[in-house]
Amino acid sequence: MFPTGFVWGAATSAYQIEGSITADGRGTSIWDSFCSQAGRIVEAHNAEIAIDHYNRYRDDVRLMADLGLSAYRFSVSWPRIQPDGSGSYNAKGLDFYKRLVDELLSYGIDPWLTLYHWDLPQSLEDAGGWPARDTSKRFADFAATVHAELADRVRNWSTVNEPWCAAFLGYASGEHAPGRREPEAALRAAHHLNLAHGLAVQAMRAQSADSQIGGCVNLYAISPATGSEADRDAARRIDGLQNRFFLDALLKGAYPEDVLEDLGHISDLAFIQDGDLATIASPIDMLLVNYYSRFTVSGAPGGAASAAAAPTDSGSPWVGSEHVGFVNGGRPVTAMGWEIDDAGLFEVLTRLVDEYPRIPLYISENGAAFDDALGDDGTIHDPQRRDYIEAHLRICHAAIEAGVPLQGYFAWSLMDNFEWAWGYGKRFGLVYVDYESQVRTLKSSALWYADTIRHGGLLGRAQ
Repeated sequence: MFPTGFVWGAATSAYQIEGSITADGRGTSIWDSFCSQAGRIVEAHNAEIAIDHYNRYRDDVRLMADLGLSAYRFSVSWPRIQPDGSGSYNAKGLDFYKRLVDELLSYGIDPWLTLYHWDLPQSLEDAGGWPARDTSKRFADFAATVHAELADRVRNWSTVNEPWCAAFLGYASGEHAPGRREPEAALRAAHHLNLAHGLAVQAMRAQSADSQIGGCVNLYAISPATGSEADRDAARRIDGLQNRFFLDALLKGAYPEDVLEDLGHISDLAFIQDGDLATIASPIDMLLVNYYSRFTVSGAPGGAASAAAAPTDSGSPWVGSEHVGFVNGGRPVTAMGWEIDDAGLFEVLTRLVDEYPRIPLYISENGAAFDDALGDDGTIHDPQRRDYIEAHLRICHAAIEAGVPLQGYFAWSLMDNFEWAWGYGKRFGLVYVDYESQVRTLKSSALWYADTIRHGGLLGRAQ
């Protein structure tokens, strides 16, 4: 049984579900532009319709209520609210989120709002994007605008979702929008995303002391392939860039010295200005953790192949450590090629307690893609997803028993949706979506999750 008050949720992001990319004054985002470029998205898919949540949100909220969710984590679309990334807000765009929040509250579902899940207004990218310092300031203004309009009904806020992805997949490997392959620009983007977080926290704090505000990071358990010095150094490097670069900045107010040394031949890091780290480390009320898998890495020459390849042509996101190889650790994998390692979640959570100031924690994303198929009887049986979620929830419970201040869990994702560069070929949802008819069907994992929520804990083992 989980503690009373434990938050049971599911999560989505605006660009992956909303569709209606030109409706009611919405501006163009970097993902709209990215999808229009040949070779960027598998099978040239786009999110013009996605799963039509913009028009079907009431039905989707009823699904959440059917599942018994106590909370729903969603993001707002920056170009829907500020079409050009700055200036006055678009009332029609903001009104959509007001209606969504009101609908959630009418069912007793707590809205958890994420301000940025990668859909930067194209006009800001044209002005330099995240490598430009000014984008951080524009984000703080955006955060203040949304917060001022919704803080009376939304208590829980997070700033930037997975800044590692936005910086290094967007500006180093080019796998994500805006599709640039500029290692030095990626470092500037990473810092400015961190700075944007801190500035947004300060802007919202100035408006309300009641809001619960957090950052959101995607963390990995990381192991060297062998005990060799090269492999151990590879693990240190990837841990530094993936985990510690963001955790140390948010929770300790400093970047790791060894990581800065790793990056010294890429940049002089002059973009890190006096006072930036203090701003980035502005006090937060919670840390949101997205966890999916473990990395097993090697520094041996010629070991740079990855067990989970990018869907389209891309470079390395590992700025300064491009030589590091990612090897298969022999574990089962999801349809994404990601190794399933629930034990790694325990490592991540206990590390946060052991190495950082104590802070309430939430698993804000955890889930898996599998090759789901609609059965002849109209049902979707997905025992692999049930097993995945159950195993990770058992780890969550063990972590709580071990003293980790873990207070909630959000499954990724509520519904099948547009999976970025993979298009519609990968399904993470608890709810199956027929992309032609837009009909939603609860998968067997969703029914199991609803039962788990109803009982406040796990009943028996997965079958």
